[in-house]
Amino acid sequence: MPSIPYWHLWTDTDGISHFSECQLEDFEFKGVGDADPQWNKQVDGNEIGLVFTVQPIGWVGEWHENPTPQWIIPVSGRWWVEAMDGTRREFGPGDIQFGEDQNCNEWNGRKGHRSGTVGESPCVLMCARLNTKPIRKPGHFK
Repeated sequence: MPSIPYWHLWTDTDGISHFSECQLEDFEFKGVGDADPQWNKQVDGNEIGLVFTVQPIGWVGEWHENPTPQWIIPVSGRWWVEAMDGTRREFGPGDIQFGEDQNCNEWNGRKGHRSGTVGESPCVLMCARLNTKPIRKPGHFK
C-alpha cells in the first residue's frame, strides 16, 4: 500500500508554529468510474476553495498565518517556509505541505510563518483551502 509524505506546519498549545514530517496512509485500491483499480486516498475537510498564487522572483511574505487550514502544492518554481521555531524548509513541484498555523501567539517578533521564493523563477502554488478549525496536533491527516 502506498504512502505519500507531506510537511505539516502546525501550532502547539503554547501558540508556537513547528514543522513535522507526516504521511498520508490508508489508501483504498478501487476503480473510479470504469477505470481499472488504482490507489485512492480521500481527505475530507470541507473544501472552501482552490486558490492558485504566483509569487514573483525575490518575493518574501513576512510573518503571517495561513488564512485557513490548507493543502499547498508547488506547481512550478521553488519556495521556502520558516516556522516560528526557526525551522526552514524548501519546497518544489510535487512536494506537499499542510499549512495549519492559525491562532499563533507572537513570540520573539514572530507569528505564524514567513515564506519566499527561491531561485530565478516565480513560484506557482496551488492551495486547497479547508473550512475546518485547526487541530493542534501534527499529522492528524493519515
